[in-house]
Amino acid sequence: MFEIAALCLVITAVLAYVNQRFIKLPTTIGVMAIALAISLCIVIAASLGLDHGLRRYEVSFLQSLDFSDVLMQGMLSFLLFAGALHVDLRGLSRFRWQVGSLALIGTVASTVIVGLAVWLILPLLGVQLPIMYCLLFGALISPTDPIAVMGILKRANAPKNLEVVIAGESLFNDGVSVVVFALFLGAATTGVIPGWGEAAGLLLREAGGGIVLGLVLGYVGFRMLKSIDQYQVEVLLTLAIVMGGYALARRLHVSGPLAMVVCGLLIGNNGRALAMSDETRRYVDMFWELVDEILNAVLFVLIGLEVLLVTFSMPLLAAGLCAIVVTLLGRFLTVGLPMRLAPRFFNLSANAWRVLTWGGLRGGISVALALSIPPGHEREVILTLTYCVVVFSILIQGLTVERVVRTL
Repeated sequence: MFEIAALCLVITAVLAYVNQRFIKLPTTIGVMAIALAISLCIVIAASLGLDHGLRRYEVSFLQSLDFSDVLMQGMLSFLLFAGALHVDLRGLSRFRWQVGSLALIGTVASTVIVGLAVWLILPLLGVQLPIMYCLLFGALISPTDPIAVMGILKRANAPKNLEVVIAGESLFNDGVSVVVFALFLGAATTGVIPGWGEAAGLLLREAGGGIVLGLVLGYVGFRMLKSIDQYQVEVLLTLAIVMGGYALARRLHVSGPLAMVVCGLLIGNNGRALAMSDETRRYVDMFWELVDEILNAVLFVLIGLEVLLVTFSMPLLAAGLCAIVVTLLGRFLTVGLPMRLAPRFFNLSANAWRVLTWGGLRGGISVALALSIPPGHEREVILTLTYCVVVFSILIQGLTVERVVRTL
């Protein structure tokens, strides 16, 4: 395991250097683009018999890594906590109903819209996928990725209230989507469709339990941080809260992502303002900023390399292009259109719907969920569709969202 981690860091550092030295794209987008280009070159070389076993070695490395497990059970807790740490809780509370409706109603509605649209379109392209797996794809592709969204918004200098809404939605809809995904995955693999009451109960237990656990962790962490003044110990406490809290959430079968978001909001606002000295606050901020940057870079490199595990064919590529259009349409219908029709409720500028629609980036969480589906034809189709949407989202939407922000 140590050798795998070391190799990931070495590859990431080299690609980050190449990007910074020659390409000069935003780090996460740059390293992913380079990793994707390298993987595609290996695929082409292998098809010509010129790779000398390089593709086989990279596939073996990726399979030993288990991207889904690494992200969902390891990196995600750090990334969500670090992302929530600098979200303004007071600003978020002002938009609590907007964020809540987008994260819950918007995610569920997008799941249904995207799933049904894909189910209707795929047979026309010669690709077969049962409706339950189409809804499963809708569930994993609907949440926006806070890891990708928040960094780009900061560079784009988006208006503060818009940044709060998009960041809040991105942080909270992950927990909702993971629960919805688990429901559809269970129904798809067992053939047993849960009733509305059972589904609502699971959602309430997972999401509600995660929020309550996050509140408890945040309060305990706040009291401990307030009782001492030594930055080394306080940084260690925040690290322990994240790792121990996420492990506890798994044991309690509640939403770990939501627990980390709520805990991060409390520590980042009340904890930083009332429980830390200026010196401690500076070190805590620097530590989690570094953790966020490093893990972000590693994550996007792995997304670029994972293309070797994706099955491509002309029907699947056509389906992937349609999935891009359907996902954007679903985002517009569940986020952009309501904001356009009810601007007073959302209390944002007239053109904000464009940023929320185009800035809803998909990333590593969608790929990780797709990779967690049991092997088979359905997994290959969903993984290809997911990869097409994620690559388009990060490379095209990610590089152009700043221009959309400027229209405000």
